[in-house]
Amino acid sequence: MMVSLPKIFKANGDWLERKQTSILSAAMVITIANIVSSAAGLLRERLLISSFFDTILSQQAYEAFLVAFQIPDTMFQLIVLGAVSAAFIPIFTDNKKASQEQAFAMTNTVMTYLLSLLVVISLVIIIFAEPLTRLRTGVQFSDHQIMIAANLTRFMLIAQFFFAISNFFTGMLQSFQRFIFPALAPILYNLGIVIGVYLLSGHFGIYAAGMGVILGACLHMLIQWPLIHKLGFRFKPNFNLQIPGVKKLFKLMPPRVLTYGLTEIQNLALGFFATSIGNLSFFVVRLALRLMAIPIRLFGVPISQASLAFLSEESGGDQHKRFVQLLLKSIHQITFFALPTSVLLLVLRIPVVRLVFGTHNLPWKTTLSIGRVLAILAISITAQAMVQLLVRAFHALKNTTTPLILTTITMAVYLGLACLFVFTWSGGILGIGLATSMAALVELVLFLVALNYHLKTPILTKAFFVPQAKMLVAGFCMAVFLYLPFKIFDELIFNTTKTIELIGLTVTTSTIGILVYLYFAALLNIKELKLITKIFESAIKWRSALAKSPEVLADTTSQETTV
Repeated sequence: MMVSLPKIFKANGDWLERKQTSILSAAMVITIANIVSSAAGLLRERLLISSFFDTILSQQAYEAFLVAFQIPDTMFQLIVLGAVSAAFIPIFTDNKKASQEQAFAMTNTVMTYLLSLLVVISLVIIIFAEPLTRLRTGVQFSDHQIMIAANLTRFMLIAQFFFAISNFFTGMLQSFQRFIFPALAPILYNLGIVIGVYLLSGHFGIYAAGMGVILGACLHMLIQWPLIHKLGFRFKPNFNLQIPGVKKLFKLMPPRVLTYGLTEIQNLALGFFATSIGNLSFFVVRLALRLMAIPIRLFGVPISQASLAFLSEESGGDQHKRFVQLLLKSIHQITFFALPTSVLLLVLRIPVVRLVFGTHNLPWKTTLSIGRVLAILAISITAQAMVQLLVRAFHALKNTTTPLILTTITMAVYLGLACLFVFTWSGGILGIGLATSMAALVELVLFLVALNYHLKTPILTKAFFVPQAKMLVAGFCMAVFLYLPFKIFDELIFNTTKTIELIGLTVTTSTIGILVYLYFAALLNIKELKLITKIFESAIKWRSALAKSPEVLADTTSQETTV
């Protein structure tokens, strides 16, 4: 037994470090990890509610913690993701074809400049944290909340340095088609916050959550470090702009930074609108958004992330037909999985909110408010999941200007609708949800039309519309057959004041709804139904399933140094 242990650990290590060779296999890895990460994130939120929702002051402190995330997150989105998402993977992949050392040297230079910029901007934010917080919050956000949010903002800036390094690790590992460790990183981030709150909240109050954020960000980085080190990367500060790929990446950054900047303006505006309404509206909207984001994280993001490396390989020369085929396949896969989950959240919104966030100290009125906002947001889940892919399709084509223009239009639509619904029509938090969903639907249409115009081979053809129409019909039938048994079981069979019966109601009606969706998918001959079979086959015999995948790409890595 003792002799076999090293072999067991080595076999497990080899599995974790193995290359994913198809979009489906890579997306499955990311999806499974995202399921666990989402569960950890919901556990985190439930723990925060349980710990900080007993009194009005603690509730306000919790909302201040949510507000405090915005400035550090904005800095990270603009500086780091602006670089990593601005064609870092395609450029790194191109450099890697010529020389792996050249690709790593390019990464070192980009990291050196951006980490230096992070230091400078962080110092400015530390000095002006309080006025920045006052500037971006509404009149209902109290002075006490502003003080807490400003202090937590300063504190959580530390985490952004770990996130910055970690995201470059993620970009490089995904370029090497290693998706497992990057997918595991968010799980450890959420667990870090859980550990911080669980162990330290009794001594430090809401600041324990800030400490957990730092711990989680550190773990997010550390789990990826061994594999990227094994592949040969060593961080060596370098300011040499002449390394191939560096100037190209920096030239591509401004449009992407502006795109992220516009998105962050939209997020900051959401905070302003919600804190202007008061009554913990920002807390309500954020929790509804968190539930809405789960299907996007499970289906839109994994397939989109996995597709980027593959689409990048097919974007050059006369490979547009193959590019469009991969893109359409990914779009249909996203819709097939995201649409039924949006229906589930729309119909079962209250049971879901109760099961996920329903601690002893969460008021029923707040539960209903979260459910109402979630119902409105659920309408746009599929659209937002698809946009995740379409943005990356432009990146694979090394086009960052078009997404900037489209995001500008989307932001203008959102701000106009939000002002109209919240201030003119006094729609409250429901107005924020409606503005968010309507803007997301507009964004999807804009991206589809623009990509159709940009590609030599159009995507808005029968190959796009027919499968999408079939899935919409299946989703509508699912909604009808889900709502009817839900109402009957809720009123006549299950006593939903008891948690076990609430779980029974949710599981029973969800199962009925999913079976109806699958039945109509089979009836309408929706090809993506075969993905269900593939998933089960992969779960049972994942090695043979991957070996038979038709989406295998040639190995473009010139060398993989193992140290």
